[in-house]
Amino acid sequence: MKTKVTVLCLVLIFSGMQVFAQLTKAEKKEWKKKAKEYSKNPAELKTLIEAKQAAENDNTALKGQVSTLNNEVSDKNAKLADLEDQLSKMRSDLTSTKAELSQLKENPPAPVVNPLDFSKGVVFKVQIGAFKNKDLSKYFENNPNFGGEAVDKGEQKFTIGVFRDYWEADKFKKYMREMGVKDAWIVPFRDGQRVEIKDVLEGVIGDKAEKQGSK
Repeated sequence: MKTKVTVLCLVLIFSGMQVFAQLTKAEKKEWKKKAKEYSKNPAELKTLIEAKQAAENDNTALKGQVSTLNNEVSDKNAKLADLEDQLSKMRSDLTSTKAELSQLKENPPAPVVNPLDFSKGVVFKVQIGAFKNKDLSKYFENNPNFGGEAVDKGEQKFTIGVFRDYWEADKFKKYMREMGVKDAWIVPFRDGQRVEIKDVLEGVIGDKAEKQGSK
């Protein structure tokens, strides 16, 4: 039995020939001495072997945990890369949006005028007269084609028709005069306020004259 233990010790100690070959003479002598001691105390050798086996098992378990952690890190790195791509795209979209906003500030779009909303923009009406003691205001409500306004002299001016185009208003004015309304004439309004006609006719009359001259 003693001989078997001695052989086992020698096998364990000298199983790694490469490592053993690298030992100095003093180290070899020391390990031979330990082998003889283990042969006399097999319980200690058994404890040593079991401790070695437990360490190897722990090492294997730790390697598995490291592998799992490496996989988790790899997954998280992939998710991080995806988030960085999304962030980069969002930054690109933000830069593009800022550029569009800057462009809109420099060149704002023209306001859209509802052709049926005559309270905004420039319109032309045909005034048919100014009368005293004639209150027709009840007919103005919900009737954009008929209107009136009071003046300081106690008169009330009445208008008929609402036109976006000056020349349509001019044509209607001529119809009114042909029908006997001799005082019919065009009055302009901007955003619901009466203004001077010279303030809203820039280029309108000149453009009309040029078109007629080119015919």
